[in-house]
Amino acid sequence: MSTPGSVVKGAPSAGLKELTIRGIVLGGLITLVFTAANVYLGLKVGLTFATAIPAAVISMSLLRYFADHSVVENNIVQTIASAAGTLSAIIFVLPGLIMIGWWTGFPYWTTVAVCLIGGILGVMYSIPLRRALVTGSDLPYPEGAAAAEVLKVGDTAQGAEENRRGLRVIVVGSVVSAVFSLLTQTKLIAGTISGAIRVGSGGTMFGAGLLFSLIGVGHLVGITVGISMLIGLIISYGVLLPIRTWGDVPATGSIEDVVSDAFTNDVRFIGAGAIAVAAIWTLIKIIGPIVRGIRAAVVSTRARRAGSKVDLTEQDIPVTIVSGVILASLIPIGFMLWDFATGTVLHGSAAGIVTVSIVFVFVIGLVVASVCGYMAGLIGSSNSPISGVGIVVVLVAAVLIKITFGSADDSQSTALVAYTLFTAAIVFGVATISNDNLQDLKTGQLVGATPWKQQVALVIGVVFGSVVIPPVLQLMQTAFGFVGAPGAGDDALPAPQAGLISSLAEGVFGGDLDWALIGVGALIGAAVIIVDEVLGKTTTRFRVPPLAVGMGMYLPMSVTLVIPIGAFIGRAYNNWAERTGRNVERKKRMGVLLATGLIVGESLWNVVFAAIVAATGNDAVLNLPFIGDGWETGSEILGVVLFVLVVAGLYRWTQNWASKESEPDAAQDSVR
Repeated sequence: MSTPGSVVKGAPSAGLKELTIRGIVLGGLITLVFTAANVYLGLKVGLTFATAIPAAVISMSLLRYFADHSVVENNIVQTIASAAGTLSAIIFVLPGLIMIGWWTGFPYWTTVAVCLIGGILGVMYSIPLRRALVTGSDLPYPEGAAAAEVLKVGDTAQGAEENRRGLRVIVVGSVVSAVFSLLTQTKLIAGTISGAIRVGSGGTMFGAGLLFSLIGVGHLVGITVGISMLIGLIISYGVLLPIRTWGDVPATGSIEDVVSDAFTNDVRFIGAGAIAVAAIWTLIKIIGPIVRGIRAAVVSTRARRAGSKVDLTEQDIPVTIVSGVILASLIPIGFMLWDFATGTVLHGSAAGIVTVSIVFVFVIGLVVASVCGYMAGLIGSSNSPISGVGIVVVLVAAVLIKITFGSADDSQSTALVAYTLFTAAIVFGVATISNDNLQDLKTGQLVGATPWKQQVALVIGVVFGSVVIPPVLQLMQTAFGFVGAPGAGDDALPAPQAGLISSLAEGVFGGDLDWALIGVGALIGAAVIIVDEVLGKTTTRFRVPPLAVGMGMYLPMSVTLVIPIGAFIGRAYNNWAERTGRNVERKKRMGVLLATGLIVGESLWNVVFAAIVAATGNDAVLNLPFIGDGWETGSEILGVVLFVLVVAGLYRWTQNWASKESEPDAAQDSVR
């Protein structure tokens, strides 16, 4: 039985507290945690996680102490935290400016401005898409629907107890993953295992990161994406890498350098081509719904102006305000681009490239908002094509800017690469937010929220995220640096998307980009698209998302191998929940919260570790003094054994905990 504050699907939220000061403050505090975690995770493994569900659980666990709380107020809190956490995907571009040696750090206010303006544009662009892709489509929005269920269940007496128990699951998962990460930094146990092997006259690599965050990510993305990433991994490491190294590996001695170079310089660009084709295909499929949604938004605004009553759950920020904010945003964008270009060797041609860039941001912003919004609705925010969009955006921007600028010498080419990355970062802000906004608006639709209030909350979330992201980025740069950047050490963060995107831009302006590799990837991507479309028409159980295959092709095996393992573990856990036949969805949610805890704990500890390294100037500060080089093999064996045992133990504990809370008399616990 629901409490008076609960709202059923589609019910209006009139009379209930919704957009409140306490909700905004709580959303901001949650933002600090999840944004920092997402920044680290993105730089480490090239993936971020959706924060809506854990934010909803935390919000309900705290706001329940207020007598007049409501489900729509909790929805606002998770909206703010979710938007800010998602904006952290801007890190897929900005570190590229460090990698190419253009920046030596992240200038605070410049970075804030890029995140803020790009994020607000993303909110504005997604508003007219709501009708086309949320209320007017049958897209599942898996994370948005799940968050809505959590909010509705949490607004009951039994749900309040479940939230307390769910919060405990998050905390336990976080603590365990943080402690394990700490042990890897003492060198007592290994954090990764890796090596290279010969395959005929060529070679390939193997590797696995002993990272609880990857298990959590795999659980969240699900079995379909996990299998697709595994397919991409097999294509890259089982087929492409041996072919690209055939005849190049030395007859004796280590082959690791040859194989690693082939993966970095050849195979990943093939993966980039596959991702680019998949992103373009997505856009082609959704042009129609996008146009219809914009028309519906205009009709709604005219009806409200004419005095017609528009249902509360259909009231967006008026399209006139939306269009005005979009156009007004182009002014600071133009100023930032002009300021970036005029202080460089590009000064004489700044007017031309800035004009083209403003038009590019304006037009491509809507395109990427549509693509990311659609994909978030189809497979969830965590799996949306942010990386693929980034690749397409950078390639298109680089080609347009190169054509506009004309021939360039070496110094100008470097400046053009930096300028292109800066422009792409603004568009990426649009992409990251639109990737999340529609998911949140779907949650709002299902719990009866007021769209315009939620859209204001999204803007507030962007502001919070824009303030938090720059110092965390700078902390990571100071403590670790980035792979490929000048002066990067052994523990430098890979920032895989930023490295790849930077390489693509350098290839375009340097004239040495191997378009044949991109073409091979495009062909592979086209083949996967055909397979996926055939499966979609012949079966409802099996799909092969092309973007997930592309991700599996270009991310390191240390990432892509463990994520599918996490997906299989998540499937096994969900199968167990279904076999029990009682409180199945609640048990599944406990698994989701455990996966979230695994990600958050490890990521937050590493943010703390980065602060320790930055303060001491010693990245080996936690190394145990009695552990020498001879322990390397032992640390790998111990690491694997502990990793397996702890993962198994955590999931067993979660099963027991979920079973206890799901007993019929569990609701009585809430009154004790």
